[in-house]
Amino acid sequence: MKRFSGMFLIVALVAGVSYAFISSANLKAEPTTAAEGIEVGDQAPDFSLKNVDGKMVALSDYKKGKGAIVVFTCNTCPYAVMYEDRLNALQAKYAAKGWPIVAINPNSPEARPDDSFEKMQVRAKEKNFQFAYLFDDGQKIYPQFGATRTPHVFLIDNTLKVRYIGAIDNNAQDANAVTETYLEDAIAAIDAGKNPEPATTKAIGCSIKTVK
Repeated sequence: MKRFSGMFLIVALVAGVSYAFISSANLKAEPTTAAEGIEVGDQAPDFSLKNVDGKMVALSDYKKGKGAIVVFTCNTCPYAVMYEDRLNALQAKYAAKGWPIVAINPNSPEARPDDSFEKMQVRAKEKNFQFAYLFDDGQKIYPQFGATRTPHVFLIDNTLKVRYIGAIDNNAQDANAVTETYLEDAIAAIDAGKNPEPATTKAIGCSIKTVK
């Protein structure tokens, strides 16, 4: 009986070590979905991405105004869809004041076919988007920003300095029930010569889709 118990213990230890080794190997091999990205106060990386109208759009194109509202969003995430009308409303309200929206679709069309560039063009026409809707071809830009959700907002001033990161507001499901307008409050603070408070909030939405 003692011999059997000893053999069982040895087998269990070997199995445990093997499992830990395999788990560790799998953990290291798992693809990273986003880099550390940028924080409030950092310089945002410039980019040049194709808009749904076929033209290339760069973040540096917006230096003539006060800045840009960069929003990582997509066609397929229910949370992103909930904010489509609000994005159009924000564009109508703030673009003329120097804060236009620049939307970027970070999803891989291999993972989400309905997030292809062609489907982006269709969606933009259906919803009559009044803002740039860019395709992160090859998923090179969203990791530089550190975007993890759709939608995920980065408020950038005209020096390309990051001033606010996070959510648009505190109620994705019901625009009429919003009690905290984080993005608009951040813009108001900057326009008043102050720093946004809070400068960061938690982005609520879908994970960015990649091909593993």
